[in-house]
Amino acid sequence: MKKYILNSFVAAIILFAAACKPEIETPAGTTAGQANFSKYIAIGNSLTSGYADGGLYLEGQKVAYPNLIAAKMATVGGGAFTSPFFSEEHSNGSGYISLTALVNGTPTLTPVIDKLAIRDAAKHLDKYNGEIQNLGIPGMRVDLAFDPTLTFSAANPYFERLLPDAQVGKTNYFQFIQGRNHTFFSLWLGNNDVLGYALNGAVTVSTDPTTTLTDKVTFSSLYANFLNALTAGGQKGIVGTIPDVTAVPYFNTVTVAALLNAAKAINPAASSIYIQTGTGAVRPATAEDLIRLPFQSEGIFGKPNGSGIPYGLHPLNPIENKWVLDKDEVIKVKDYVNSYNSSIKSLATSKGLAIADTYAYFNQVKTGINVQGVGINASFITGGAFSLDGIHLTPRGNAVIANVFIDAINAKYGSTIPTVDITQYRGVKFPN
Repeated sequence: MKKYILNSFVAAIILFAAACKPEIETPAGTTAGQANFSKYIAIGNSLTSGYADGGLYLEGQKVAYPNLIAAKMATVGGGAFTSPFFSEEHSNGSGYISLTALVNGTPTLTPVIDKLAIRDAAKHLDKYNGEIQNLGIPGMRVDLAFDPTLTFSAANPYFERLLPDAQVGKTNYFQFIQGRNHTFFSLWLGNNDVLGYALNGAVTVSTDPTTTLTDKVTFSSLYANFLNALTAGGQKGIVGTIPDVTAVPYFNTVTVAALLNAAKAINPAASSIYIQTGTGAVRPATAEDLIRLPFQSEGIFGKPNGSGIPYGLHPLNPIENKWVLDKDEVIKVKDYVNSYNSSIKSLATSKGLAIADTYAYFNQVKTGINVQGVGINASFITGGAFSLDGIHLTPRGNAVIANVFIDAINAKYGSTIPTVDITQYRGVKFPN
């Protein structure tokens, strides 16, 4: 079984926690206000599905934020809420990574490969039959939800498992979410329209549409199509803004300063980390350049090439652009996120919908906040909010974001849905 060990300089980064202002109070009473929660559906991507630790598995599915919201909605007239859970026999789903050791602050991450729900050599997942209300599909984007060729729809194993064989390759996500006879909805979709580009180091691949940025005008137009369809019967709902994808641990754990400190520990004369930018230029890295989390587990930093030049420590052997979001690429990513969020807020406001501002919330998490007496921040492993992939949420992170949605619903519709007790949900699971 392959193990991934993060070197000790990462350990120095993860051994802190922060806390600031308190927030989230549980409202009293039991009323739905102006909303009808009898049939709630959740539209979204991996965050909605409960994806965590680099995979989709049963424990994560059970604590997905829509499930937690639906359980609280039940106190104000909410009905049944079904998710496409994996069976207990195949509870580890697609597989994921776990923290199997933490020695002197150095974590060992190990793939979980037993009890998988992979049904064939093509890595299709066990089919799920029956009506569901959690419609979150890992990897889903606003643009690809309308996939006219249906190639993405057929190729996405998380979507394929929910479709009858006769509909595979004939149904896209936008078609899939319709006709649900819902009375209330949540829509948290769009971060993958920029995240895939960022996760690939801003390197686009012509054969992989998930690595591109969705055109801003196209995004707004297609998002409007979602809202028009979801509110066609006068239904109420809530939308979530897109988090700043550069604020997650994936881009803030392996820092330039940490790399340089590690290099100096071996060679005190080391003075700079060198990167290749998106334009092909080579220059010393700064704190404004973000290095992807998987870079460290590659074990290539400082290794000499055929000419004896150490990787990343000399301009003739820089860290390749695919491992870095350089400062100009960061600016571009942030610009697209802000544009998408402007469209989301404008369109939701025009429909009279509630808005969960997860963009603002996760920026607070990056700094560090206190929720129900629990400190939460964006530190890798110890922060409590993000799982071991540095992108998706822990059970506690899901509980907190469920409350962000609940608070916004209550404020907009005058409902009094109780909030979730986040102390009942774990952060990263530490080894025994």
